[in-house]
Amino acid sequence: QVQLVESGGGLVQPGGSLRLSCAASGSISSIYDMGWYRQAPGKQRELVARINRRGNIINYAESVKGRFTISRDDAWNGVYLQMNTLKAEDTAVYYCNAGRWLLNTRHDYWGQGTQVTVSS
Repeated sequence: QVQLVESGGGLVQPGGSLRLSCAASGSISSIYDMGWYRQAPGKQRELVARINRRGNIINYAESVKGRFTISRDDAWNGVYLQMNTLKAEDTAVYYCNAGRWLLNTRHDYWGQGTQVTVSS
C-alpha cells in the first residue's frame, strides 16, 4: 500500500504562485511514477503533471506548460508542484497520485486532495 498526503493549497490572487507538496509513505520502493491531477466543480479529473521515478519522463497538460513545474524528492518519497502565473481556471481540488505496477497491472493511489482557489 501507498499513502499520500498533500499540502500547500490555498487562496491566491491571479498571477500569484503556490507550491504543492505530496508526501508518500508505505511501499514507495515499488512506485513507478507520481503526479498531480485536478478536478474543478462539474468537470472530470484531469492530469496536470506526472514524473517517473528516474525523473527523465515528465508530462504536463497543455494548459499548464510553461507555468507549472513538477519535481520529485531524490528519495522518491515526495513530489512537488510549483505553480506560477496562476489563473482563475486553475481553481480546483488538486490530488496527488502514485502508480505501482504489480503483475502487469497498474495500481493507482490517491491523496485526499488540497483546494487551490485563484481569485481576486
